[in-house]
Amino acid sequence: MIHKFELIALFVILCLAAYLRLHNISGYMTFLGDEGRDVLVVKRMIVDGKFTLLGPTASVGGFFLGPIYYYFMIPFLWLWRMDPTGPAVMVGLFGVATVFLVYRFGKEMFGTLAGLSSAALYALSPLVIAYSRSSWNPNVVPFFSTLLLYLLYRTVTKHKWGLLFPIGMVIGIGLQLHYLFSFLIVVTFVWFAMYGREKKYIPYYLLGILGFLIGYGPFLLFELRHGFPNTRSITQFLLTGKETGFSFFGFIDIARDVSFRLFGRLLFRHPQPEIWNSVPVWQQFLFWSAARISMIAAVFLFVKDIREKKANRLAATLLLVWFIVIVFLFGFYRRGIYDYYFGIAFALPFLLVGNLFSRFVRHRATRVISVGLLTVLIVFNWYGRPFLFPPNNQLAQAKHIAETALSKTNGKPFNFALVALFNSDHAYRYFFEIWGRAPVSIENEANDPQRKTVTDQLIVICDTSDCKPLGHSLWEIAGFGRAEIEGRWEVPFVTIYKLTHYKEQ
Repeated sequence: MIHKFELIALFVILCLAAYLRLHNISGYMTFLGDEGRDVLVVKRMIVDGKFTLLGPTASVGGFFLGPIYYYFMIPFLWLWRMDPTGPAVMVGLFGVATVFLVYRFGKEMFGTLAGLSSAALYALSPLVIAYSRSSWNPNVVPFFSTLLLYLLYRTVTKHKWGLLFPIGMVIGIGLQLHYLFSFLIVVTFVWFAMYGREKKYIPYYLLGILGFLIGYGPFLLFELRHGFPNTRSITQFLLTGKETGFSFFGFIDIARDVSFRLFGRLLFRHPQPEIWNSVPVWQQFLFWSAARISMIAAVFLFVKDIREKKANRLAATLLLVWFIVIVFLFGFYRRGIYDYYFGIAFALPFLLVGNLFSRFVRHRATRVISVGLLTVLIVFNWYGRPFLFPPNNQLAQAKHIAETALSKTNGKPFNFALVALFNSDHAYRYFFEIWGRAPVSIENEANDPQRKTVTDQLIVICDTSDCKPLGHSLWEIAGFGRAEIEGRWEVPFVTIYKLTHYKEQ
């Protein structure tokens, strides 16, 4: 009966996780320039056979990531017939798989109740859900980070040192998804420095290196062919960049903020900084207290278990190493730390709190209180699910805008430009390409002295309120030459202009 209850509870949790991540995903998914760039690259791989060994650019530092995420996208974009919803569904499925992994990890470390409660909280976390509903390379990091820690745990506790091969592969894949995955390399090194120092493990470490070379292989081939340009850029960024460095008081502030947000943002739906000041003081106190108390209680119990050498001391040690290393390394980062950066530790606070709940529920004095608090937290997070409000329909909007712009070309070749503050034009270019009407890219005069790449019309999409396309410094407009406005159309959220070459009166 207990086993049946566990299976039913797990089935319900996974179904709920799937619903929260896949319900009306095409309506709520993000589809802007970055997402358009990714599907454009993958479309060219599927349709045109233009495979790549280079991934998207990192958000800072000016270097590139590996291409592994593009290869993850290929089957889903193909199955969805070039609809960008396919890769978003892939991310949602990775999210559901992560819920199961959290359950499995928690169960093996602390028991069935801890695994189920950790998985339930993870499945319902609004922040986690939000990053599981759009196609973006950091959004699959939580799966691989959780998988890595799970493999590290089984390697030592089950004495399955052959798992070093998949550990190496996971690290190689994770580094291609986001460079913050390098923090987990430090976690791995510390863990094996503690429990894997014997010489008999050396062959297994060589196996782990082989796994890493395979997992990191696509990007490593690019680096070898081009003299390691990204490796040099990353090294320079870490050693001489203004974004990294040590400042005692800055380090303390960042470490305190990161440790608080790991629990507050992920577990307790802590409001974003821009609206924090509008939250009533009593609610601020509750948010702060819940995050701090849960973190301190979890760490205290783990330290106690380690000192008393209890059965779960290895699990407690691994989670503490995970927590301390992440917080410590973030302390050296001087730029803004966004929520998705925590993807390398998304599962951590849920596993810690799941252990707390499973331990308190065993005692009669705290059983009712712990069950009540868990129920309140689950209900509270349920009412914070991302799709309570109408969908943004960014995918449909981008498609409609591209259709409208294309209809103004009269079926003739055209040049294209987007005037926007932060967005790029890849989302629109993607639709132009899959419809077989790709705009002509204007080359500079050195490459195109006869100006053959300049067509008779330029379509400009303005994504700003005060847009004046004539005389704009953007290359796609300036390269077109002196122009005049032939047409102007208002479309929801943007204005479309059709420019032709200026004619002397």
